[in-house]
Amino acid sequence: MHTVYVLKSLIDENFYIGCTSNFRDRIEYHNNGKVKSTKHRRPLMLVYKENYDNIYEAFKVERYYKTAKGKRELKDKLALSSNG
Repeated sequence: MHTVYVLKSLIDENFYIGCTSNFRDRIEYHNNGKVKSTKHRRPLMLVYKENYDNIYEAFKVERYYKTAKGKRELKDKLALSSNG
């Protein structure tokens, strides 16, 4: 199982989009400051995740969410999930 996830920094309110095959360990690394790109943006809050059986599909979705069009789609999904 591969997970595409979105974390929100409670410091600067920006998002971090990532992909991993070991979700629990990866989140722990983020929260313990072991990930360079989020180390100074802690604390972080998980705001969204999607699971995929195929690693290639997961990385494809992660890359897409980092594009302008993907960010708009993700923003819509986050708005829907917070209203539901």
